[in-house]
Amino acid sequence: MTATTSELTFTPTPLTICFSVAVVLCAVVLGIITWRRSGYAAGVGWLELLRVLILVFVAISINQPEWREIFEPDEVPTLAVLTDVSASMDTADVVDPADRLSPALTRTAVAQRLAEDEGWGSLDEKIELLMETFSSSETQAKSATDLNGALDKLLEQQSSLKGVVLISDGDWNIGESPAQAATKLRMRDTPVFALPIGSRERLPDIELASFDVPTFAIVEKAVRLPFSISSSLPTDYSTTIEVVTDSGEKLSHEVTVPAMGKVSDHILWKPQDAGEIQLTLTVPLNGAERDDKNNSITAPMVIREESLKVLLIESFPRWEYRYLRNALERDPGVEVQCLLFHPSIKNLGAGRGYLEAFPEPDVLTQFDVIFLGDVGLSDLMLSSEQCTAMRDHVANQAAGMVFLPGFRGYQHQLMETELADLLPVVLDNAQPRGWGSATPGQFELTDIGLRSLLTRLEDSDGANSDVWSSLPGFQWFAGVARAKAGSEVLATHSSETNRYGRIPLIVTKTYGTGKILFMGTDGAWRWRKGVEDKYHYRFWGQVARWMAYQRNMTSGETMRLFYSPDRPQTGDILTLNANVFSIGGEPLRTAKVIVQAQAPSGKISSIRLQPGGEDQWGLFSASFTPEEPGTYQMLMTCAENGATLETPINVQGSVRERIGQPARYDVLEEIASISRGKIIEELDVGKIIAEIAALPEPEPIERRLRIWAHPAWIGVIILLLTIFWIGRKAVGAV
Repeated sequence: MTATTSELTFTPTPLTICFSVAVVLCAVVLGIITWRRSGYAAGVGWLELLRVLILVFVAISINQPEWREIFEPDEVPTLAVLTDVSASMDTADVVDPADRLSPALTRTAVAQRLAEDEGWGSLDEKIELLMETFSSSETQAKSATDLNGALDKLLEQQSSLKGVVLISDGDWNIGESPAQAATKLRMRDTPVFALPIGSRERLPDIELASFDVPTFAIVEKAVRLPFSISSSLPTDYSTTIEVVTDSGEKLSHEVTVPAMGKVSDHILWKPQDAGEIQLTLTVPLNGAERDDKNNSITAPMVIREESLKVLLIESFPRWEYRYLRNALERDPGVEVQCLLFHPSIKNLGAGRGYLEAFPEPDVLTQFDVIFLGDVGLSDLMLSSEQCTAMRDHVANQAAGMVFLPGFRGYQHQLMETELADLLPVVLDNAQPRGWGSATPGQFELTDIGLRSLLTRLEDSDGANSDVWSSLPGFQWFAGVARAKAGSEVLATHSSETNRYGRIPLIVTKTYGTGKILFMGTDGAWRWRKGVEDKYHYRFWGQVARWMAYQRNMTSGETMRLFYSPDRPQTGDILTLNANVFSIGGEPLRTAKVIVQAQAPSGKISSIRLQPGGEDQWGLFSASFTPEEPGTYQMLMTCAENGATLETPINVQGSVRERIGQPARYDVLEEIASISRGKIIEELDVGKIIAEIAALPEPEPIERRLRIWAHPAWIGVIILLLTIFWIGRKAVGAV
């Protein structure tokens, strides 16, 4: 910019002018009189002249002198046209008002047509046109929208913006609120003209919202494949969905999606062969829906041969113990070892599958689940060191523990050991032997229990509730005061209560990396009445597999890798846990454990797992945040034992750019309002140009130098006063 006008200006008032003139005149008159009285001495004359000069400076200051410069802008103003190219713009919901039955166009197609319109060429030659696209700064840019970032970037790069044309659906999902950038544009007198692209209402559509398959499943064991479907159709939609494996196996399931609602359900599947497979879930197209791209989801799964190791510890061979042992032994995927104490005869149970002593640490670490029956702390049962070993095994090696108290009340003795922290309930010390009744009691599932896989004895919710209400009752239950904080109560006594509420009977919690279950009765064996093994075997089989799920995600001879959550999404914090052992089978205290995570794009991240601590030997942990959807290939190595372990981890895309959602008119209206622009719903370039042409020309920039307040001006006055004072002393004036 160059200055076109420069001038000295004052801001006087009649009062300041009169006062200034009067002060200067008085100073002149008094100066002449003083000079005459001194006999026209030269020194006095110069002093009086200096006094008048000082008062002239003061009189000028009172009238506020300023040096004013006006600069005319010499830069050509810029009109920026920003076009949204994020994934949500692929929504096909722009319908021709003149022909509602014609196929809807995508928002991208309409936005591109606007950006390429020849009408932009009619802009005034004094305006420079800038055409840009935007989405986000993510690795996969179109997977998100950062409206604030796009406007901020424009402000940083352009110093003479006349206006901004924003072609977008208004969807933003990362970055700061676009209202911040709109405020900055307002301060720069730069209006935003927003052109909303897309429908205000969601068009008729059926969307397969999720397909949350487990990380792995077991050969010949039924697995649940949960899914959810949402609908924006005006009527209910009944259809048959289909799951197809990459080997060609097909599963079908009937479902009814409510109008303008969502349904969540699952499909049961029993895999036959081990290996890695892909499952594709498809919802048939409805004739009324506009989008056919969200009716299918593919997810990977690993099918394995199962081999769970279970340790069953009991004091007396009660009925619950006998039937539980039979149920686990008859399960082909479970290997059972028993430790049966006989406190009254000082002998251990012997025979096939029985241990001669409590397992040593290197043997204990092989067990996935420990069932702890009616046993306590004594010379003839467990020692405090053995209780500590079991606690460490659960906490550090992702094992499970099931507490099965009995009417002898031995488990109360465990409250004096390290196992006390594992118990998910507070026992009633006043009733260590529990409660018995001639009238059978019944379980009642809680809301959590109704949804839990552990208590799923039938496939449908209604049938499952009916089964639990009709199961043969129990005639003894443990003395429990309440559930501990952080635990989940799956079932309570249907009628017995205390001051905390109903007596909890089936309670779960996590402890360290492991899982805990408390079963407060010893009557589950009665469930066989009339149905044989159906519900009894199914319940305990589900318990064993639920507890060993994380532990068996990926394992080798000397290393095991498990993670949480087991179905991570992009942006989640993925906790990696590893159990690492020496070649001899001892848990390592320190080791160099590294996981190389290869993203679907090929990018490799190196993650160093840190030791768990003094009381967590063999456990190494770290956190990792996956940023890309797809399959991550994880390679874990340990320098100390020379072992390697590979596993894939499927990361589901946390979909920020959702196709089929309504356009965010409210966001665009806010941006336009704050920046003093307009929202233009008629997609006409000519109207936009007319709005731009109506904008006022940029005002010239005015700069003012306030002389009266400038430090140099004040310094001159002070200097003159100093000289005047020294001069008075020099001529002998008082």
